[in-house]
Amino acid sequence: MVNAVLRGLVAALVVLSATVSSPAHAEEILPLSEAVDGLSLGTESRDGYSRDKFRHWNAGDNPADGCHTRSEVLIHEAIEPPAAGPNCRLTGGSWFSYYDAVSVESASGLDIDHMVPLAEAWDSGASAWSAQRREGYANDQGQEASLVAVPPARTGARPTKTLPSGFPPPPTRTAATPRSGWVPSSAGT
Repeated sequence: MVNAVLRGLVAALVVLSATVSSPAHAEEILPLSEAVDGLSLGTESRDGYSRDKFRHWNAGDNPADGCHTRSEVLIHEAIEPPAAGPNCRLTGGSWFSYYDAVSVESASGLDIDHMVPLAEAWDSGASAWSAQRREGYANDQGQEASLVAVPPARTGARPTKTLPSGFPPPPTRTAATPRSGWVPSSAGT
């Protein structure tokens, strides 16, 4: 009887292994250094670039809430959430800028910046995108670090070229965020 049960189990396993297929495409997770090495490099051109070719701020992820992308990013990044009034006017709240270790107590004291600057996206191929795709990139909240809230002085200080080797933030526990956020944002360009 034991042999009959074993034969039955072996037969069942053979049938199951023949009918169960492996996924057609399994997601591959790479270390950051390998992901950077895998990015394709090409000739870049800033010809024709204008920030106006990237429409800002659209109705955001939830058009029904009345908050445009800028407000949604501010709400998402707040340490203490602001109150959203009529037309999504934000009051209160507090934020922390990991670029320069500065606490900010007012939404008006922050700009929303693109982890990969619009000029770099243009240089890397956004010049060939449709207006709709450029708007999507300018308002992208699909990647955690595509858009970041930073003090206004930081947006002008950032480079508009490739991986920010000359722009390391001060050493903090989140110092890796700007560099690690660059890869998924840049890979979309």
